[in-house]
Amino acid sequence: MAGFIGEKLGMTQIFDEEGLVVPVTIVKIKENVVVSLKTKESDGYNAVQIGYGKQKESRLNKPKLGHFKKGGVDAFANLKEFRTDNAASYKVGMAVDASAFKVGDILDVQGRGKGKGFQGVMKRYHFAGGCDSHGNSVSHRVPGSIGQNTFPGKVIKGKKLPGHMGSETVTVKNIKVVGVEEEQGLILVKGAIPGSKNSIVNLMPKAGDFESRFLEAKEEAQAS
Repeated sequence: MAGFIGEKLGMTQIFDEEGLVVPVTIVKIKENVVVSLKTKESDGYNAVQIGYGKQKESRLNKPKLGHFKKGGVDAFANLKEFRTDNAASYKVGMAVDASAFKVGDILDVQGRGKGKGFQGVMKRYHFAGGCDSHGNSVSHRVPGSIGQNTFPGKVIKGKKLPGHMGSETVTVKNIKVVGVEEEQGLILVKGAIPGSKNSIVNLMPKAGDFESRFLEAKEEAQAS
């Protein structure tokens, strides 16, 4: 598969073969279903649209319901497109779960970072802050001078100032799969990934034999 949608359940730790502690994030991957295919001839690009997390039809609007009925698949709460040059090798309705992964696979993980609210420059941009003494009484955490001396005499756009922090799309690259629990639909990835508990994350396998391995396994399963 070109990409997967999963749920971040939280972090824990395991021991590797050498007895060292490895911090891991648990990602739940229920059934990912191919909802539609995008081709260069009809859409201008090649991609696979994946649906994740079944949703009640009463909670969706008519355009979305029509989209799912056109493909003859169930309604899903989450949709995501993944670019791939092998879009013609997929079929609408094709499903996949955690069994597609193997220990050692390398992924790029994309999620929405935790929101921090309105924050000052010391937390938001790691400013050093002002002196604690020597005449400083109220300006310990302020950014300092933000204007110009004479020209242009204004605050330049993009100046680092207090403001909303977090709640942005973040991608971490080259995350290693260190464990697969097929029966429970879980994979363990090394280290931390973006997002809060139970948030949706996108898993994108790195270029290599992952997609070809997955497609070959699907063809063998259908043949048998």
